[in-house]
Amino acid sequence: MKFLVTAFAVLFCTVGAFAQSAADVKLNKTKHNFGKIKQNVPASYTFVITNNGDKPLIIENATAECGCTSPEWSQQPIMKGKTGTVKATFNAAAVGPFTKKVTIKFAKINEPVQVTIEGEVLAVAPAKKS
Repeated sequence: MKFLVTAFAVLFCTVGAFAQSAADVKLNKTKHNFGKIKQNVPASYTFVITNNGDKPLIIENATAECGCTSPEWSQQPIMKGKTGTVKATFNAAAVGPFTKKVTIKFAKINEPVQVTIEGEVLAVAPAKKS
C-alpha cells in the first residue's frame, strides 16, 4: 500500500513539472479593432505570441466562433523568448458592426487564451453606370 501511495505521489509531481501555465504566454494584445472596413474585402490581423516560459510553447489549434473568421497559426514550437503568431482573417460579407473571438489552445496549458477582432463593415456603393 505504501508503494502505491508513493508511486502515485511521484507520478503527480512529475506531471506537474512538465506543465506550463498561461503566465508563460504573452500576447502583443488580446483585442484588435479594424475600425471601418469595406464589404467583401477580407480583413486580417496577426496577434504576436511570446514564449516567456522555459519550455517550447506549442499552439495546438486556434478556432473561431463562426465560419466568417479563419485563424492561421505558427506550426513550429515557439522556443523560450521567441515569438509565434495567430492570424485572424475576417470575411467582411455582412454589413454592420462585428465582434468575433478566436480561441487559442496551447499544448500542456489547461486554459485556452481568447483574442477578439472587431470593427464595422460598410456597404460598398454600387458602381455608376455609364
